[in-house]
Amino acid sequence: MTLHKILIVSLAAFLALPAAAGPSADALSACLADNTNGKERKELAKWIFAGMAAHPEMQGLSTFTAAMRDESDRFVGALFTRLMTKDCFSQTQEAVKNEGSGTFKIAFGYLGQVAMQELMTNHDVETSLSGWEKYFDRQKFEAMMGAKPAQ
Repeated sequence: MTLHKILIVSLAAFLALPAAAGPSADALSACLADNTNGKERKELAKWIFAGMAAHPEMQGLSTFTAAMRDESDRFVGALFTRLMTKDCFSQTQEAVKNEGSGTFKIAFGYLGQVAMQELMTNHDVETSLSGWEKYFDRQKFEAMMGAKPAQ
């Protein structure tokens, strides 16, 4: 696996919220992922992107309008409602009963990770995210990898 692919996979993994999941949260996570399709996961990734674009340092990089954000919020609200009250009803109940409402962070963090991975595997995205490689000093990296740690 090339260095940029490792970093892309690492970035996608970083987007998941770190937390210890129990069996009920794992079951809910799997159910959420299994009951969304590629189009829904792309829409979820768009919602995540819109949220990040709201940060003051990112606002100038996006053309999201208030109406577009509202449309995205509406889609995600309906998606989450369907997932928790229909498709993953029993898994949602079990997760809250056995592990508390904190399982939602774990389960929806996992779904967000799956959504972002779907985008990150696109050739155009991979190409864009590998642009930094032309500025990466591979010789320094290789020297560092061959060096012994300071005692």
